[in-house]
Amino acid sequence: MDCLRQRLANPASSHRLGQQARRRLESARQAIAGAVNARLDLHPPDRVLLTSGATEANHLALRGMAALRPGAIVVSSIEHPSVRGCADQLAESGREVRVVRCDSRGVIDLGHLEELLAPPVAVVSLMLANNETGVVQPIGQAARLCRATSAPLHCDAVQGIGKLDVDFRQLDVDAMTFNAHKLHGPVGIGALVLRAGVQVAPLMRGGGQQLGTRPGTESVALAVGFAAALELWQQTPADHRRRLAVLRDELEACLATDADAVVVGGAAARVPHTLNVAFPGINRQELLLALDVAGIACSTGSACASGSSEPSPVLLAMGLAEPIVEGAIRLSLGLDTTEEEVRQAARQIVSVVARLRR
Repeated sequence: MDCLRQRLANPASSHRLGQQARRRLESARQAIAGAVNARLDLHPPDRVLLTSGATEANHLALRGMAALRPGAIVVSSIEHPSVRGCADQLAESGREVRVVRCDSRGVIDLGHLEELLAPPVAVVSLMLANNETGVVQPIGQAARLCRATSAPLHCDAVQGIGKLDVDFRQLDVDAMTFNAHKLHGPVGIGALVLRAGVQVAPLMRGGGQQLGTRPGTESVALAVGFAAALELWQQTPADHRRRLAVLRDELEACLATDADAVVVGGAAARVPHTLNVAFPGINRQELLLALDVAGIACSTGSACASGSSEPSPVLLAMGLAEPIVEGAIRLSLGLDTTEEEVRQAARQIVSVVARLRR
C-alpha cells in the first residue's frame, strides 16, 4: 500500500525518481531470493525473474529451456495444468514429450523417470507438491537422476513454499517457480529462479527489463508485497505448518469417520494445508454445488480448471477406482482458517453428504 500511495516512477527510467523505484524493486528481489536461498551474490549469480504469476514462470522455464536445447520434454502425469498445457503446446510444435507415471499414492515413479531420461532431454519439469492431493514429491532424488544425465530440472514449487522447508540450492534444481498469492500475498506476481549459468530464451520481445529475458515494466508494489508475504511466513514457519496440519487432520478424521470419506494421497507425505477426500457414490459436481450453497468453498481439481466437468487427470493418473475419482473434492486451509470454521465445515459436509446419499 505504501508503494501504491507513493505512485513510484518506472523502475527502468534513468532519472532520479526512476532509480528510487529501482532500488525499492531490487531490495524486494533480494528478499524474495533470500527467502528460498537463491544466491544473487555469486559470480555469476542465481537469477530471480519476476513474472505475472506461476503460469507464466512455468512457461518461461519449459519453453525457454526447450528453445535452447534439443531433445525431449519430460513431465510427470500429475503436473499442474500450466505445465501440462505447456508440454502439450510443445508437442504440437513437434517436440517429443515423455510422461513420468506415478503410483496409487500420487508419488512419481523414480524408476520410470530414470528410463525416460535417456538422452537427448531438453528439460524435465516436476512439481514439489501436488496442488490437488498435497502429496510431496521426491525432488532431491529426481535431481540426482537428472544430474547424472545432464538433463536440466525445473521444479514447480508453488504449493511447497511456506508449507515446507524449501531451499533452492539444497533441492539442486536448475529452475524453480513460485508465486505470492499462495502465501496470502498479492495476486499477479510470481518468480522463476534460475541457477547460476542457466539460460532461458524469452517468451516475449520488446524491452530490456530483467536483462531482456522477461521484458515489461516490473511492478514495484507487487514485488514489495511478494517479499512482505514471504517475510511474514518466515517469522514462525513451524508454527504455521503445525497449526495447519492439526486443522487438516481434524477435518480429515471427522469426514472419514462420519461421512465414510476416503482420503486421497493419505499414505504419502503431504503439505499441511491441502486435503483431497472422496465420497464414493456421490457425484463431485453435485457435491460442489451443494456445499457452495451451504457456504463451503471447495474444488474438484485444480482451481485453474475449476470450470471443467472432466475427471481430475491427477486422480486418473493415480489409477484410482472410478467411484473415488467421481466423488473426490479438494479442501484447502489458510492461515486465517479457525478451529471453529473447520468444525462448522465438517458438520456441514457430513450433513450434505448424508442428504445426497439419501
